[in-house]
Amino acid sequence: MLRVPTDHASPAAAAAAAHRTIQCARPARARTAPRYSPSRTVVAQADAAGLGLVGSNELRVAYQGAPGAYSEQACMLAYDECEPVPCSQFEHAFLAVTEWRADRAVLPIENSLGGSIHRNYDLLLKYRLHIVGEVGLPINHCIMALPGTKKEEIVCVQSHPQALAQCENYLNTHYPNSRGVVHQATDDTADSAKRIAQEDIKGYAAIASRRAAELYDMEILDEGIQDDKLNVTRFVALAREPVPIKDDDGSQRQYKTSIVFTLKEGPGVLFKALSVFALRDINLTKLESRPMRDAPIVTDEAGSVQKLKRFNFVFYCDFVGGTNDATVQNALRHLGEIAPYMRVLGSYPMHETDLSHLSTKDV
Repeated sequence: MLRVPTDHASPAAAAAAAHRTIQCARPARARTAPRYSPSRTVVAQADAAGLGLVGSNELRVAYQGAPGAYSEQACMLAYDECEPVPCSQFEHAFLAVTEWRADRAVLPIENSLGGSIHRNYDLLLKYRLHIVGEVGLPINHCIMALPGTKKEEIVCVQSHPQALAQCENYLNTHYPNSRGVVHQATDDTADSAKRIAQEDIKGYAAIASRRAAELYDMEILDEGIQDDKLNVTRFVALAREPVPIKDDDGSQRQYKTSIVFTLKEGPGVLFKALSVFALRDINLTKLESRPMRDAPIVTDEAGSVQKLKRFNFVFYCDFVGGTNDATVQNALRHLGEIAPYMRVLGSYPMHETDLSHLSTKDV
């Protein structure tokens, strides 16, 4: 049995025990849309990743965005026959699963161009959900407008900030600010297209998926406009309970484990923490630090005067291996001797994203 430091206490509580000088500075569902149908290749990838669960047609899967969002496509990639449940905010998707209004949530965690989605890292720590799977979704951005709109008539391009950033070179070339075109950030790619269509806003364009254009009867002006064709977003699937790892399923499937931990102050503490994996030849695939939101500051007290000593962080780490592996169990026990707080966020099958549809010219 794997035993690690209890995760019932918050990282802040564990940090407070290690640093007595820490002071806290607390600063409707969318309309029914036609079902997205992934290709046979995409479904096979999800099955190979261990996400194509039997009875998945009974699952309600929450995602952030409007129908046509990339997150909806990720839902259908992870759970082929599920009922996607659109949510306006990331936290609403976490709440939908926590409050039993959905069985799973599929949310973006990082992008190959834009990097980490920090909000979801913070929410992973706030809520007691478990990562039970991952999928990688290649992102193919389209710019779209009302039917009959000409490119030279566009005065504003709307989309999610990450989508705008991923198409920056294209926008600066074809729709530059110097020509008076506004690049406007919104909460969601698909919702940008939906709003332009429903409000019949002429001269406005949205960057979104091809599916969004089809759903909202928008005309695609250009496709594949992202600056780098190798644009992939990694999504994680969340559930109320962890999925047990099967030792005898007969597959050669690799597993990944995600954890979060804190460290005491001192020289080389991060090196010592990471060495528990290096000494056992465990491959790290991700390391992310985030401010400890409920105790972000460590201070020194000198009489009645408090002085800032440093900022306080939590560390998120992904590595290859499942918690059923004795080597991983020993590494986590070792880390537990160093870290005041540690929590296993999930151990789940690794997903291999197929990029074979991209030509050498695209890359």
